[in-house]
Amino acid sequence: MKSGVRALGVAESYRGGRDHSTLAGAVVRADGVLDGLAYEPCTVGGTDATDAVVTLVADLERPDARYVLLGAIAPAWYNVVDLSRVREACERPAIAVTFEASDGLESGLREAFSGRELEARLEIYRKLPDRRPVSIDGETVYVRCVGCEFEEAEEVVRAFTSAGGRPEPIRIARLAARAADRYAPSNDRV
Repeated sequence: MKSGVRALGVAESYRGGRDHSTLAGAVVRADGVLDGLAYEPCTVGGTDATDAVVTLVADLERPDARYVLLGAIAPAWYNVVDLSRVREACERPAIAVTFEASDGLESGLREAFSGRELEARLEIYRKLPDRRPVSIDGETVYVRCVGCEFEEAEEVVRAFTSAGGRPEPIRIARLAARAADRYAPSNDRV
């Protein structure tokens, strides 16, 4: 992949005592150069994470960022992201990269929610493509993609991962989200 190809990484940070989590979006070139940042809150235990991701992409106004890489599929305590909606709204492939083996979210969702709240989350979650493992530098990440074939998503994840098994756009977005949370007073929204 050429060094100037850009991806927009999205990651979250949560500081206790707040009703929201901070999402950061970082535009990063394949050679690791940071090229833009934006922030957006999403509600802890809510259903607005998809809208927050779409807003981040729109706020950055970066049509040159060819991929959206998400560092979580259910940030902010099961605020499940609809990858198909992200792909449609942002008009580029949406690739979720997670970093731990898991039996899935369904049992956790059932423990945390009931009724319409549970059904709304399950509907989004069940539409997600299956996670597939990708080995990078001796570490395994798990990838879901919408808007591209798995082989392309795997190539993108590898191209944007320079070390440590975490793609740079997600790693930088995570650092930015954490810094914003440390900076913002506990009762302020980012």
